[in-house]
Amino acid sequence: MTMPRHNIHAGTQVVAKIEIRGSQGACVHPRGVVGIVTRTPCGHEQHYLVRFPDGFEASLTFDQIEVLKHFKERLGEVTTPDFDLDEFVIYRCVVGSRAYGLETDASDTDLRGIYLAPPDLQWSLFGAPEQFEDNATQSCYWELQKFIVMALRANPNILECLYSPLMEKVTPVAEELLGMREHFLSQMIFQTFNGYALSQFKKIEQDLRNHGRVKWKHAMHLLRLLITGAATLRERHVPVRVEQHRDELLAVKHGERTWDQVNTWRLALHGEFERALTETKLPERPDYERANDILVRARRLSAGR
Repeated sequence: MTMPRHNIHAGTQVVAKIEIRGSQGACVHPRGVVGIVTRTPCGHEQHYLVRFPDGFEASLTFDQIEVLKHFKERLGEVTTPDFDLDEFVIYRCVVGSRAYGLETDASDTDLRGIYLAPPDLQWSLFGAPEQFEDNATQSCYWELQKFIVMALRANPNILECLYSPLMEKVTPVAEELLGMREHFLSQMIFQTFNGYALSQFKKIEQDLRNHGRVKWKHAMHLLRLLITGAATLRERHVPVRVEQHRDELLAVKHGERTWDQVNTWRLALHGEFERALTETKLPERPDYERANDILVRARRLSAGR
């Protein structure tokens, strides 16, 4: 039995039709080993990322794997229900240009969210994957524990999920998490948002040196991160929407500004960000204890079901 590529979703258990080999060519797992798909192909890319019980991950094509359920059916075995990721998604929101207020007619709809791993998966040899990426649906989901840890570390992408104005699914557990989202905010935001912006700046400088051109979308996001980070320190919430800067940011994205103009704005925003840090009322550290309490209670609730 064959299965179209787009029907193998993140979270599907599959059987490897080939030996799984490591970086030195040594056999890591024999043919027939079972793994779980954690990332599906994007665009013309043909490979699935499959995670095995020991944590080893391999990039495999559709022809190199078979859905475990179909494999068992061929052998006449009784099959267990598939792991349906969507059933365990507790929070889903829209991020990217549509959430920022920077969308155009050509913009995609990028979905991000949280799933709460069921006990059988959490306690199994596989363990619960920290992240599922389904490129066919432009979606990515983090397991609750991973999401909380990254939020406590002031990861910009995670904090923007918590403050997205476009929410599609919010369960009671997610409502509680959103209710304490301010407690994830701390002065660490200066390091993380600034760090992401500086990494983009280094990439732009490298492109200028090596290719003599700028990837203007990267330049736009550099500026957006600095704007959002400074505002978060001042306002004690993450203002995801930046439509008040829409015209200027889109002008940068479309290459309608020179690099000197963009860099002048970047330096001014860095100065504002530093001033915001000296004036912020945010604490030095987030509320780890409250975050841990939510995670423990969510695990107990899941186990109770």
